[in-house]
Amino acid sequence: MKKILLISGLILGLSACSTPKEPQLTVAPQPTISSVPVVQGKTVMVESRDLRTAQFVAVVDNGRKNVQPIHATSNVRIVLEDALTRQFNSQGYRVATDSKGKVRLDVLDALVKVEHSVFSHTMQTNVQIQLVAETSDNKFVKRYTGKSTMEGATSASVEDMEIALNTLLDAVLQDISRDKQLATFMNENF
Repeated sequence: MKKILLISGLILGLSACSTPKEPQLTVAPQPTISSVPVVQGKTVMVESRDLRTAQFVAVVDNGRKNVQPIHATSNVRIVLEDALTRQFNSQGYRVATDSKGKVRLDVLDALVKVEHSVFSHTMQTNVQIQLVAETSDNKFVKRYTGKSTMEGATSASVEDMEIALNTLLDAVLQDISRDKQLATFMNENF
């Protein structure tokens, strides 16, 4: 009897390992790296918050009331904070915890919506990031938004969704790196 229980437990354990896992998206935006530093010796503290109402990064609607949320393989807030930190470092800022100037990145939206029909799909991607740059005396707040729509003849793959989301996040990070108002505020106040 013990042998039967042991063998059945082993079979159940092995079958659990072979069950398919839920798909996940790899969120890996590339920061805009500046070839020439724009500042020297200025420090900035970087923080982030995830203010999205739901933590998934994609929603796939196959019709017939079959909606599947897809999560990211890593924490979106941390990935974006790291990308922004690398971007600031390339611009000549020294990211530190003891700076009088602070930049907070708020993730407001990062979502791919996929609608499948029998022979095609539509992907709508939305990204919204808010930056709050502040010192004890001054504050600068700005939202950076990206939207894209793509259509295809077959089902959308996980890779298609990753490309759509990461491409839009790259574009928003590029907008942040080119923002003259943000650069002026940081140069004058940090």
